[in-house]
Amino acid sequence: MTDIVAHRPGPRAWAALLACELRMVARDTAGLIVPVGLPMLILVMNASAAGRETIAHGRTAFDVYVLPLVFTMVVATTGIVNMPSFLAYYRRSGILRRLGVTPASPALVLVAQAAAGVLQIAAGVAAAWILAVLAFGANPPVRVGAALGVLALTVAAMYAVGLIVAALAPTPSSSVAIGLSVFFVLGATGGMFGGLDGFPEVIATIGEWLPFGAGKQALSAAWVGAPVEAANLIGLTATLVLGSVVAAVFFRWD
Repeated sequence: MTDIVAHRPGPRAWAALLACELRMVARDTAGLIVPVGLPMLILVMNASAAGRETIAHGRTAFDVYVLPLVFTMVVATTGIVNMPSFLAYYRRSGILRRLGVTPASPALVLVAQAAAGVLQIAAGVAAAWILAVLAFGANPPVRVGAALGVLALTVAAMYAVGLIVAALAPTPSSSVAIGLSVFFVLGATGGMFGGLDGFPEVIATIGEWLPFGAGKQALSAAWVGAPVEAANLIGLTATLVLGSVVAAVFFRWD
């Protein structure tokens, strides 16, 4: 037992792998720009349409509707599109298989990739927030703690969806195609392209439970100071649990 513990990867190994993952993310130009550039473009395009009408507690329509949408997009593109493509590449190139015969478990890559993704999400959210404040006078959420908690739960739920994509996609290119398809389906039913009034009631209701719509609505509630609906929290938690179970059953290391 002592020998096994002694040969487990230490903090230096974790730091080196995380640094490697961050370099991989930085070299992936499209994967670096899209999660930051696309949401910021949506922010600018929707800023004038949202207007400066006050909703409650001094928060405007821009604060309550546009910012939660933009932050949810940053999380979704990173968790559902970017992360699975890296894992599919590692599996296709045999990296995960080779790690399986070393003291460093392939799970080490999952953790490092998740950490790199969280840093990317933080950078994307920060960039969007700075632009919103400087260009459009955005206001912070009334319930900051609730907003941070909802954002963390949304990140976990989106990563669970991304793990399903990584588990089922046979190649890196197919993971991007599947991830984008899932992203647009969740986004469309969650209000990414506008209100859900044009959808049948059943689809609109389902969209509120799916992670994109649930995350966006929960953030909006926190922003305006309203209680977060239980349905949103249940939807995000159910996605996290179900996605983790499905990914664990179907994920292949080689």
